[in-house]
Amino acid sequence: MGRQKKQGYRMAEEEGSVSASTSKGNGGLTSIDSIESFRWVFQDDDDSEIGDDVDEDLPLRNGMDSEDEDNADHRLIRTGPRIDSLDVETLEVSGAQRNDLEDVTFRKSIKLAFQTLGVVFGDVGTSPLYTFSVMFNKAPIDGNEDIIGALSLVIYTLILIPLIKYVIIVLWANDDGEGGTFALYSLICRHAKVSLLPNELASDTRISSLKLKVPSAELERSLRLKERLEASLGLKKLLLMLVLAGTSMVIADGVVTPAMSVMSAVRGLKVGLPMVEQDHVVMISVAYLIVLFSVQKIGTSKIGLAIGPALFLWFCSLGGIGIYNLVKHDSSVLKAFNPVHIYYYFKRDTAKAWYSLGGCLLCATGSEAMFADLCYFSVRAVQLIFAFLVLPCLLLGYLGQAAYLMDNNGDAQQAFFSSIPNSTFWPVFLIANIAALIASRTMATATFTCVKQSIALGCFPRLKIIHTSRKFMGQIYIPVINWFLLAAALLLVCSIASTEEIGNAYGVAEVGVMMMSTILVILVMLLIWQINIILVLSFSVLFLGLEFVFFSSVLWGIKDGSWLILVFAILVFFIMYIWNYGRKLKYETEVKKKMSMDVMRQLGSHLGTVRAPGIGLLYNELAKGVPTIFGQFLATLPAVHSMIIFVCIKYVPVPFVPPSERFLFRRVCPKSYHIFRCIARYGYKDVHRENHQIFEQLLIESLENFIRREAKERSLESDGDDDTDSEDESSRVLIGPNGSAYSLGAPLLSKYRNKTSSKRPIISEASTSHDPSNSVQDKSLENELALLHMAKESGVVYLLGHVSIRARKDSWFIKKLAINYFYAFLRKNCRRGIATLSVPHTRLMEVAITHMV
Repeated sequence: MGRQKKQGYRMAEEEGSVSASTSKGNGGLTSIDSIESFRWVFQDDDDSEIGDDVDEDLPLRNGMDSEDEDNADHRLIRTGPRIDSLDVETLEVSGAQRNDLEDVTFRKSIKLAFQTLGVVFGDVGTSPLYTFSVMFNKAPIDGNEDIIGALSLVIYTLILIPLIKYVIIVLWANDDGEGGTFALYSLICRHAKVSLLPNELASDTRISSLKLKVPSAELERSLRLKERLEASLGLKKLLLMLVLAGTSMVIADGVVTPAMSVMSAVRGLKVGLPMVEQDHVVMISVAYLIVLFSVQKIGTSKIGLAIGPALFLWFCSLGGIGIYNLVKHDSSVLKAFNPVHIYYYFKRDTAKAWYSLGGCLLCATGSEAMFADLCYFSVRAVQLIFAFLVLPCLLLGYLGQAAYLMDNNGDAQQAFFSSIPNSTFWPVFLIANIAALIASRTMATATFTCVKQSIALGCFPRLKIIHTSRKFMGQIYIPVINWFLLAAALLLVCSIASTEEIGNAYGVAEVGVMMMSTILVILVMLLIWQINIILVLSFSVLFLGLEFVFFSSVLWGIKDGSWLILVFAILVFFIMYIWNYGRKLKYETEVKKKMSMDVMRQLGSHLGTVRAPGIGLLYNELAKGVPTIFGQFLATLPAVHSMIIFVCIKYVPVPFVPPSERFLFRRVCPKSYHIFRCIARYGYKDVHRENHQIFEQLLIESLENFIRREAKERSLESDGDDDTDSEDESSRVLIGPNGSAYSLGAPLLSKYRNKTSSKRPIISEASTSHDPSNSVQDKSLENELALLHMAKESGVVYLLGHVSIRARKDSWFIKKLAINYFYAFLRKNCRRGIATLSVPHTRLMEVAITHMV
């Protein structure tokens, strides 16, 4: 009378291999490797288990509903860990780090040094072209003391922001060599579950080695912060909005940097040729920008090697001109290294000095680009080149300009070009224009990097990404973003012809990015680095306070043309937020509406239809459960394939996933259904170059290895059931309320163990009486592998489900507007996820479904 198929429930007791190591460096604290779980399951008659995918549809508890107890026979057995295809490989390559710069020769080192100059330091290197001009336009010079005070302000801004904050501190907050706002966010997501998209898997933590320390003062503070972040939806949304705001400012920076750099360099013609008018400067700048963005697709490595020597000449020219002006004009400007002159500068006229801060900030432009472009080069290389070449040349350049102004009555309209010796004006003018083009390209490259990271983490519509280098995976070009930046830069140049107004817009974008990065780095310090709270507070007060003062100054000039850049940043933020919001709603709806396992059991192994030979790859975004779109395929198609694989292409918050850890397989239903789930995991910097043939081959080979390993594990599992009752207390692992793992054998946790020993649930262990012979298992394995090969020979078909969402009629007007129009427009015009595999249309089957949210 009752159900013939038994339902399965799982109870997990966390045990496993605990590796305790003592180190003098950490005060003898115990370090515990990531643990694995042994499972308790109720076994069906056909010796199949329904695991993680079933647990979503069934309550997770130790008992059964009263109405089910009389209708089902259950055998409680103890199994090994959940059989994942990556359990073995992950342990072998766990913690593998990407390092493209290993074992480089001296010749390659020189080559990389020039590329570093051309790619990383172009933006910060061209700031002497316009800093003093914008600064003294905001606060006119009343005497030589104003020049000394302004110079002192520039010197210590360079020392505090680019050198101390970015080069010494922030560069070390990289995510396995990747920099930028989203790299910081992914780093935080990997250490705390703060992502709004609920698709995390426990197996994702095995991609890289996970070390957990026993409590210390810093760790306890980190755990409290982690629990607070994970428990508060409001904090998660606030963190995401900060990241989106920072990224939108980076993209806005990619618009204003080319406009400012190119116009500042071209207007040097007005010094060499007095008959040149401002309209001529604008037209030449427009031509420069068109050429610049047209050659962007050539690639970073090629252009970086070509323009690296040019930028080296630029820095040498800065230093040489600075020394010349110091010797010829007034070397007394060296006293600006005394910070007391900043105090005198503000004391003489506080309002004017405060207003000049918006121009002073421009000397630090490009600092965020250094961090965002870090993916191309090592931290140490960037630090050494900045400290021993870039910073000294910049300081000499500013000292030389100040010396010239001291001796020429403070004419700061064209401070840089006016200070160049007449005999070298045109060569330096040519080098300055080349450096300006390099700076523009540097920020465009940083913008591409941030957009790709945001696409991978689900915060930007999918776009076509072209990889411009076969040697370096991170070097990319995004055509849509490239032409979008060009159009916005041309609009900015044509509508705001004054470099002073563009300079204020530049400051707005730059200080916005800096503040967002500072907040994220503070979280990294607390959550990941776990350093002393005094150091964290010092960093927070110094840099957040300094950047807030700069921000207040640039906001005062918002009535100028800088409001355009704010509008642009708000537009980009709006696009990113709508896309993330719509994608989150879509995923949550698919999770709620996924097919119940009761329905799958009622359909039977034939799924209520005909099973034709072949492999069907059904693409969906669900990491668990049976997607609703599969039911749509069953209702629409006259037959389904003999083997079904749910493929989920998932981005995890790491830069790269090793190829050996790419695919994760699990069974979705009992063995006779021949339905699997494949999660293809990619980092946000991984390259998708494989075509559909390579992808199919890798996937089927990984599935075959999984089936073999599953059979082997089941054989070992049945042989080892008699030994499972013995347990060493020292190897037990306790899962704390916050999800952290602690070894009960650790001396520091003995009190915690005693407190929890009385509360530990008692689970009776029972060994299974079912022990099939090896011959039966071998035959079952051969049959399944033969079915896989037969299905492979019959062909692979891609089943694509287009799931769209629309707001319900009773929804708020703003929600209807966001989902039915804006998100629908973005989704219609973005790149499809399957496009990277270039699948022939003859092998595609598509079904559409719409959910009301």
